[in-house]
Amino acid sequence: MTGTGRVDGPEPSEAAARLTGLVGALRAHGFQVGTGETVDAGLALEAVGFTHRERMREALAATLLHGERQRPVFDRIFDLYFPLGDGVAAPDPREGPADLAELRERLVAALASGDGAALHGLAAEAVGAFGGYGSGPESDGWSSYRTLARLRPETLLVRVRERLRDAPGAADGPEFIDRLLDDGIRRRIEDFRERVRTEARRRVAERQGRDRVARRAVAGTADSVDFLLAGRAQLDELRRAVGPLARKLATRLAARRRRAARGEIDLRRTLRRSLSTGGVPVRPVLRRRAPGRPELVLLCDVSGSVAGFAQFTMLLVRALHEQFARVRVFAFVNRVDEVTGLIARGAADPAGLGERILAEAEVTGWHGQSDYGTALGEFARRYARAVGPRSVVFVLGDARTNGADPGVAALRLIAARARRVYWLNPEQPALWGTGDSAAPAYAEVVEMHACRNARRLAALIARLTPV
Repeated sequence: MTGTGRVDGPEPSEAAARLTGLVGALRAHGFQVGTGETVDAGLALEAVGFTHRERMREALAATLLHGERQRPVFDRIFDLYFPLGDGVAAPDPREGPADLAELRERLVAALASGDGAALHGLAAEAVGAFGGYGSGPESDGWSSYRTLARLRPETLLVRVRERLRDAPGAADGPEFIDRLLDDGIRRRIEDFRERVRTEARRRVAERQGRDRVARRAVAGTADSVDFLLAGRAQLDELRRAVGPLARKLATRLAARRRRAARGEIDLRRTLRRSLSTGGVPVRPVLRRRAPGRPELVLLCDVSGSVAGFAQFTMLLVRALHEQFARVRVFAFVNRVDEVTGLIARGAADPAGLGERILAEAEVTGWHGQSDYGTALGEFARRYARAVGPRSVVFVLGDARTNGADPGVAALRLIAARARRVYWLNPEQPALWGTGDSAAPAYAEVVEMHACRNARRLAALIARLTPV
């Protein structure tokens, strides 16, 4: 959410503290902001001044960010450290509740006019009137959810449309014009909702501190969201991020491959060559490596809450297929089936990948619960030839067996055939071994790594994949 207008500039020492706080919060969300960029941001603020807030926002974004996907998180953090104003104070409880109907009527007028200043004022007033919670005369906190639940701005679309149609000079148009008008109103309503969220965070930050709220109450970028907690919108954003992430990983893997191709120092030949230079190894002799690319095998649990994690990893590896000699993907719930072809065909429609796998592949038997023991055993019997001395196997799943036999012996057979086997578990390590989790038993056979978000997944693939 962006505000408009001019603001009183902070003192130089306060401005420096706010800038360093903002940079610290960005780093806490995984942004790579170095000392040089921080200095550039300070110089940019000095150049644009402190009286025009949007110029400050754009100057800091230009110097601190590395991609447009970082912008939503940056905007929310910027609004905490450089707020538009102090907002409207909460009403005195002795004066009685605020008039909800009158506030909604003013909101209709502001949405119809698109007045940003009026929307900001109404957001502050709404949070002050309806967003407080706590037991004392003064609120213990502020909630955007409580505010929006009382105000229900999404129900005002029809009233705003009628007001715009009744405005002087308005005329009836084709049906698609009406749809465009509704889309514009929805964008204004969502903008107001974001203003309410920003105002609630600002008020909480006044009590708990900006740094704490910026780190804990501001949602991070999609690649930092826990796979098991990601909603549909966040998973969709992750799927859209597959391409850029794959290109970055491909560059990293190619660089590793070039370095590895140079080989290691051949100590014996280097010492023999150094005799001609008085024992000084001026020109080391390298033991060249034969070029080669590993084969990659994915064995993915596609049941329940881990399905989003598995689908994203499938799409990412598919986008990286040129970096490997061969890629084969297998999916399971309690039966195993190869889905390499489905992944290739589903690249154009990643959102429906999970449904296609469940519909077209034989991954379930007589029940729909995951059964790792049965799945691992079937893979070892039917697809043993997919794993060889050059194969790196990634098993994706939470290792929860629903009380069934974990099939550790089958995992040992797979590990004996493969070059490496890694288990990527989307659960936090504190939960491994609790309930029906067989993670400790599997971890005794293969390396198990916690992989809770896309950022961690990319780092593990880049580090664990041999060149």
